[in-house]
Amino acid sequence: MTPDPLNRLVAQLAKLPGIGEKTAQRLAFYILRAPGEYAAELSQAVREVKEKVHLCVRCFSLTDAETCNFCRDSRRDERVLCVVETFADLMALERTREFKGRYHVLHGVLSPLEGVGPEQLRIRELLERLNDGRVEELILATNPDVEGEATALYLTRLLKPMGLRVTRIAQGLPMGGDLEFADQATLAKALSARRDL
Repeated sequence: MTPDPLNRLVAQLAKLPGIGEKTAQRLAFYILRAPGEYAAELSQAVREVKEKVHLCVRCFSLTDAETCNFCRDSRRDERVLCVVETFADLMALERTREFKGRYHVLHGVLSPLEGVGPEQLRIRELLERLNDGRVEELILATNPDVEGEATALYLTRLLKPMGLRVTRIAQGLPMGGDLEFADQATLAKALSARRDL
């Protein structure tokens, strides 16, 4: 009953992660009601992100230049390198405004069941990057799930012989958390990762 162009727009929007059929319809109707300039700007923004955004040649973050803003920022400490799974993880760390070093994005984690081995990640590039001897500490900031832990363990075994300080982000109870409601694994990690005050 609805026009084909509208159906195609709804179908494309519904392919986005977290967008179901009803949300896709609401978005499509919003775009339809919006001024023509909005639709033109939206389509131009989508086109530009596909044409201009690519991986940084050094850290594999996203950029529209050869190297990203993080790699070009001379105020960042090049002796400390934080390894993350995805660009979204990098941005989450940046929002804390606590980390002042550099990054390396793996673009995934080891997952043998899904056919993801070291060759599919940016591990070889990480090792090449460490050859210049500038990095003193490598922070492994992979997720605290099975794949993230396996990836951190794999990298630790690979990097320790290089004489680097290899650290892992702390795990345990979140700020404002309640011991009574924490699961056993989280409590166990919080106990084992305790620190002096």
